[in-house]
Amino acid sequence: MHQDIHTVVESDFLAVNDFIVEQLYSEVNLVENIGHYIVEAGGKRMRPVLTLLAARSCGIETEQHIPMAAVIEFIHTATLLHDDVVDMSTLRRGRPTVNAEWNNPSSVLVGDFIYSRAFQILVRIGDMRIMEIIADTTNKIAEGEVLQLITKNNPAASEANYMQVIESKTAILFQAAAQCGALLANAETEVENALKEFGMRVGTAFQLVDDVLDYAGDAANLGKNIGDDLAEGKPTLPLIYAIDNGGDEQKELIQEALKIDELPEKMLQEVIEIVRNSGGLEYTQNLANSHAQAAQECLGGLPESEFRQAMETMVDLAVNRRS
Repeated sequence: MHQDIHTVVESDFLAVNDFIVEQLYSEVNLVENIGHYIVEAGGKRMRPVLTLLAARSCGIETEQHIPMAAVIEFIHTATLLHDDVVDMSTLRRGRPTVNAEWNNPSSVLVGDFIYSRAFQILVRIGDMRIMEIIADTTNKIAEGEVLQLITKNNPAASEANYMQVIESKTAILFQAAAQCGALLANAETEVENALKEFGMRVGTAFQLVDDVLDYAGDAANLGKNIGDDLAEGKPTLPLIYAIDNGGDEQKELIQEALKIDELPEKMLQEVIEIVRNSGGLEYTQNLANSHAQAAQECLGGLPESEFRQAMETMVDLAVNRRS
């Protein structure tokens, strides 16, 4: 991710990293080893950075945004640990997933540890409204995961289904990250709501681009395999668009491919080709761009600051990235 986003909150960001390492302490070695393994994999850390930027842009006067950003990162990390088991993924951020490196039970149980540690930190922050938001968010993410499970291998999945999944599964944590940052800074309700919507919009745009990259990116940049979603039987928007707008023969091939658990390489390549030629990638990218545009408009009511500017940059990066 772009340097300047982290730079404006650099000391906060380092404090969050230190706090995370401290909070991963456990007398059970396996918990610590796995915790460090996944946290050190890094990633873009967009969600905790969003908490820091939202809090700073609202002029926060306490240090509460540090543990709050860690809570957001922990919830995200726990969902990844569980996700990779459900999806039987072997690669994340260019490294073997925890379930591939250790095993499924370890991945699930350490995910539980990290989830519950997030709630311990929340209790220490001690803000009932924030606890409510995070409790609701975590519950919604779990629903989103189940919803995705139901639409798996389903050739009849619709764009509305898909949008519901990404809102619950991905965008809602961005929403909570921004809203809680604003709340901790005692922002006016209007500003809090604007940042809440900003989070939802940028999170949606981020996921839409993710789904474009699954067909259009390259494995070296992505840190995961191209066509992974398809291989896992996930009907994402580019694929749904190709089904809705392709010829009968193409439609049949995609629907057939979605039902197969172990997709042969040749068929995988054929479907990727159909999706790339269907206009589905452009359609999905355009939708991402319109959510990004709406996100930028949410920032209009915030005072000019380097933090607001960094959030504007974050939107651009979410839609223009290659990985």
